[in-house]
Amino acid sequence: MRLAFMGAHRIVGIMPRKPILAVLLPLLLATTAAPVRAPIAQHGGCAGIDLSAVQPNLDALFTQRPETRAVLLLSNGCVAAKMYEPGYSDANRFISWSMAKTVTAMLVGMLVTDGKLSLDAPAPIAEWRRPGDRRATISLRMLLQMRSGLRHTEVGDPVEKSDTNQVLFVGGTQDMAARAIAQPLEAAPGATFEYSSLTTVILAEIVTRALTPSRDPRVRATAYRDFAQARLFGPAGVTSAALEFDGAGTQIGGSIIRMTLDDWGRMGMLLLDGKAANGRQVVPPEWLAFMKTPSPTNAEYGGQTWLNRAGGADGTPSLFPSKGPADLAAMEGHLGQFVMASPSVGPGRGTVLIRLGHTDEGKMHPVVETMGDVFGVIGSAKKSSPARGGGSAQR
Repeated sequence: MRLAFMGAHRIVGIMPRKPILAVLLPLLLATTAAPVRAPIAQHGGCAGIDLSAVQPNLDALFTQRPETRAVLLLSNGCVAAKMYEPGYSDANRFISWSMAKTVTAMLVGMLVTDGKLSLDAPAPIAEWRRPGDRRATISLRMLLQMRSGLRHTEVGDPVEKSDTNQVLFVGGTQDMAARAIAQPLEAAPGATFEYSSLTTVILAEIVTRALTPSRDPRVRATAYRDFAQARLFGPAGVTSAALEFDGAGTQIGGSIIRMTLDDWGRMGMLLLDGKAANGRQVVPPEWLAFMKTPSPTNAEYGGQTWLNRAGGADGTPSLFPSKGPADLAAMEGHLGQFVMASPSVGPGRGTVLIRLGHTDEGKMHPVVETMGDVFGVIGSAKKSSPARGGGSAQR
């Protein structure tokens, strides 16, 4: 696993020492090139799934939608289809953006299961424990469900008004958690939904403090990395995960994890039922159930995880609740990163669909709808024809 630090204005450590804008510029300019629309595809013979029925929808993610870079379809752990835009391959590590939030939640859950953290006790943030500080009532559950009440602006107009952009790209990378923890309340804790990448940085900081008392950035980052490897990535078979940390050694848990398409598939299997491809339980079932339980302030959001439910906080569904399935959960990231998992669709353990790319928010709806069509086709086939066993599992 790679370990990298992000300092103020520079990414330092194992990654090249380049100004942040220089690192980001190729990513930001990627949409200016004319996309190539002939995906490189690999197909497996997975029992219980008719690939010919769903292939037009998979192709549409490349031919009809702006810049899809990679697609992976897993059926009962079997690789039914793997497709890349030319220029991308199994060797590429794809950035998570906000998909990292769900990964962070899995790590929090392991510490809760271990008894080192408590879901409903006040969050273990010493800075909030001063006499008269109303933030002392913020619980871990509230943070996980994005209802802490802390002041935050996720999306700003202009973009520099975004607190997240300020921290990531302007000058807050020396200690992101300190900035997030210092925010005052703008609402009563637990009362309202406020999507916040900095809230997830606080969660990553809570994990780090539970693992080590050290304030040394490298000690802190190493403790977090080793815990993630031992408890999550290693048991899941993930070998490519690259974590980034700020200058204080806090993992940028709301935004920056990189891994290959296959390893995002392994994370998708965990989102199905908490199990690795070999059947080993990695994420505790009761914790996964919490992650998939709607928040009281947003029916389409659970514990750092998006849900295919109507009744979202902003009125516009993030996924496709009118198409179902209701048990579908998703990791979602900026510019169209998706890992979707439904235990009820398809044979055996269910279906995982991953789409990675670079699509502006205003063009995202057709992409999401097409992904919904994939689940619809597979679900319809399951109802009309009982699945047989077999198929080769992802390794």
